[in-house]
Amino acid sequence: MANRRDLVKRRKAVRNIRKITRTMQLIATARFQAAFNRATATKPYTEKLTELAADLSRAAGEVDHPLMREPQDVQRSSLVAISSMRGLCGGYNAGLLRSTVKHLNVQKKQDLQTDVTMVGKKGINFFKFLKRPMMEQITHLGDKPAFEDIEPIANAMMDRFIKGEIRSAYVSYVKFVSTAKQQPVVIRILPLSSEENEAETNERTSSVDYEFSPSPKELLDELLPATVRARLFQCFTDAIVSEQIARMVAMKAATDAAEDMIKLLTQQYNRARQTAITMELLDIVGGSSALE
Repeated sequence: MANRRDLVKRRKAVRNIRKITRTMQLIATARFQAAFNRATATKPYTEKLTELAADLSRAAGEVDHPLMREPQDVQRSSLVAISSMRGLCGGYNAGLLRSTVKHLNVQKKQDLQTDVTMVGKKGINFFKFLKRPMMEQITHLGDKPAFEDIEPIANAMMDRFIKGEIRSAYVSYVKFVSTAKQQPVVIRILPLSSEENEAETNERTSSVDYEFSPSPKELLDELLPATVRARLFQCFTDAIVSEQIARMVAMKAATDAAEDMIKLLTQQYNRARQTAITMELLDIVGGSSALE
């Protein structure tokens, strides 16, 4: 039978842990609401911008833009992987990094070298453990990255693509589908394709006729880079929402587990206390019988 004093200490420790996990759950809930508002606010803009770029590039016909042209003689690609800065978020990072490694393995089978830009300490530590090379490590973005923080990453990606240093560019992140579903995905962000862009928006069947002023090339020179920046920023906002949901669920599960353990320890303590009282009564009865 466990010592009652040890059971009291363990129950007290578990209660303290429950307070911590409950507090972290509430913090994750508040951060989720803020991140959700940001993601839903930027999504219509990103979708409309992507839709407009698809319409214009298709309507422009023979216009050839560097961001839509895939270099065939380059055996190198780029990948931005968005992991979390902190842990205690369940299987969020595990699913993301699994899909990232799978993509890298597929690229390697196709004889493509991939330059990895890893965002977040968890992904960085995992790749260091696997001894996989990383071109860049980013740890300064935090939970509320501004568009100005993401823009340099997108600009560097486009500069390398236009110069012919990479053949394609991808983003690995956890896509926010709904509060009940978050899915690790790897999407291609460069080169841009009018067919892919349209499929990612509303899968519309009707076409739109445009009259161009200024020329289609001048419009696409402004619109296509803006589309890449907006899509990359949307990936970051989706990833942050998914991370907060994962942390919320993980802390809820930890709180529930702590409550179950408290109940179990309380039952063990009551049994130990009842056994001790029974033994004391038996000693008293035995001593009384001996005196008679």
